[in-house]
Amino acid sequence: MQKRIAFFTYLMFALTLAASCQSGRPSPAASATCDLGAGKTIKTDYSSPRMKGRKIYGELVPFGEVWRTGANEATTFVTSADVVVGGKTVPAGKYTIFTVPAADKWTLIVNKKTGEWGIPYKYESDELARVDMRVSKLPSPVENFTIAYDKAGSGCTLHIDWETTRASVDVSAK
Repeated sequence: MQKRIAFFTYLMFALTLAASCQSGRPSPAASATCDLGAGKTIKTDYSSPRMKGRKIYGELVPFGEVWRTGANEATTFVTSADVVVGGKTVPAGKYTIFTVPAADKWTLIVNKKTGEWGIPYKYESDELARVDMRVSKLPSPVENFTIAYDKAGSGCTLHIDWETTRASVDVSAK
């Protein structure tokens, strides 16, 4: 009987230790920022899933359907000043971004609704803007879903990279 108790105690300890050593979510939190100058900034918070040998676009992420653009909670887009995203004005504030991937063109959705999990998408009435994104092929696969900003003139270019796809849109201060 004592051996059983010792075994179960050891087992519970081992399981507890293993659980505490986990790095957290399989799609860890990440963020990207854009400094537009003069104190104007954009910050994007998202969860970064991994490719793990899967076919991403057209399979895991279906073409022609709204995607939460990452994993877990919906991706946030917070701007301290009015900005222009792909030609559309976005007032200063906190938003959620979604995308509609396609093989040759993506659509970025800027949505006023915040705090949602991400999918299913049922927030059409809260959309602020839909803008076209440019799509290009990356030279090598990107394992970790990544959102980044590159400084470009007086603005930044938002890049979404995963698998061998890059979707981009220009963002500037209004």
